Amino acid sequence: MEDSDLVLQKAHDEFDNKKYKRAEELYTQFIESCAKTRECNAHSLAIAYNNRGQMKYLKVDFYEAMDDYTSAIRMNSQFEVPFYNRGLIRYRLGFFKEAESDFRKTLELNPDFQDAKESLRRTLLDSQDKSNRGY
Repeated sequence: MEDSDLVLQKAHDEFDNKKYKRAEELYTQFIESCAKTRECNAHSLAIAYNNRGQMKYLKVDFYEAMDDYTSAIRMNSQFEVPFYNRGLIRYRLGFFKEAESDFRKTLELNPDFQDAKESLRRTLLDSQDKSNRGY
């Protein structure tokens, strides 16, 4: 296993153990290493961005989390989880059209994603409610 693969595995272990600060540091180390060597697997890089985004989300750093989710999507546009995660933030920020788009893409990639179905339903209802109130 290469050094970057070991860093990624350690980051996953820390993430699974809810040691988010250390996991975030390791995901950042992995991402920076990939940027230098350009030898990383795109899906592994997408997972690293997505998981680092999760930690930023937990810290309520919504815009930074969205940046990481967007980077994950750029690395692997067939990975539905970052679309869903970005959609959740967009929903929370009141960007209903953007959230709807992310949830629809999630379901296009994985039609059985139950949380995405519920989030899309809620987004459409809240968007209609906002429109009915005139703002």
